[in-house]
Amino acid sequence: MRRPTMADVARHAGVSLKTVSRVVNQEPHVSAAVQRRVLDAITALGFRRNEAASRLARGASMLTIGLIMENISNEYYSRLAKAVETAAAEHEALVVFGSYEELPERERMLIESMYARGVSSLIVVPSAGDHTWLAEHLAAGLTAVFVDRTPAGLPAADVVLLDDLRGGRIAAEHLLARGHRRVALLSDDAGLSSVHDRATGFRSAYEAAGAPVDERLVVRGVFDPWRVAQEAAKLLDLADPPTAFFATNNRAAIGILQALRERSERPAYVGFDDFGLADVFNPGVTVVRYDTARLGRSAVDLLLDRSRDAPRTVRVPVELVARGSGEIPPPPRPER
Repeated sequence: MRRPTMADVARHAGVSLKTVSRVVNQEPHVSAAVQRRVLDAITALGFRRNEAASRLARGASMLTIGLIMENISNEYYSRLAKAVETAAAEHEALVVFGSYEELPERERMLIESMYARGVSSLIVVPSAGDHTWLAEHLAAGLTAVFVDRTPAGLPAADVVLLDDLRGGRIAAEHLLARGHRRVALLSDDAGLSSVHDRATGFRSAYEAAGAPVDERLVVRGVFDPWRVAQEAAKLLDLADPPTAFFATNNRAAIGILQALRERSERPAYVGFDDFGLADVFNPGVTVVRYDTARLGRSAVDLLLDRSRDAPRTVRVPVELVARGSGEIPPPPRPER
């Protein structure tokens, strides 16, 4: 859908394009009545000021947005990068990327390097490290929006989050409805707010059902699929193995697939984050899914929204997509 322009506002209000520009840029010499007509037209059409174009009109350089992520080679981050780039292009803004490879010290280096080079608008997927040091930069003029996770040490920050609690809960409810009571939980750093909330939502549903998650079936701090595969194999080798798995991200889901490749067991499994081949496997991978384009656009819109006077939190909804892996029933218990 085409975004409304100042020309559209001018036609709707019955004024010149220059008059709309004066109102948008808060210039003088516009009567209160005309200003009211223009503002009403802006509201009716849903017009959003193009911050980059405004900067150019003031003689400033083209807006550059820095996007700092954990690892752009991960499909989730490459999709997010594409979404941010597409949304930024609508504001005629450029995007530069940086990956910190799960290293908080590299994340800090990237942020400070970009800021020192004049990139004062950042979208950051924060690491699990402390971000108290960022407060000084934010007070000095750096603008930042945090995506997917809340930054530790910065209680007052603009964030765009997934509804992670609900995502974990609907994954658990899906497995509970199929009869699974003994489930394994595989995740990366529990210090990340997204991982914590997904696990919390999952646990809360099982506790409400009177079947709390067995801590011996919980694996934390595994980032790579091959490590997840090793841990999943260990769990399946237990005398009383889990009948289902919940993976808190796409890498963990891929690791479960690797673990099952050479095995006869067929436990159920649900992943968080969709990925490209999830519907190609047999069975397809049941996932908690969300609109990555909406996530990226929300981050760009919040970053360029100069009207906000207090930190805001935007939540992007999630949904469960059933493809087969989450619908496998538990094996029958042996008779005694």
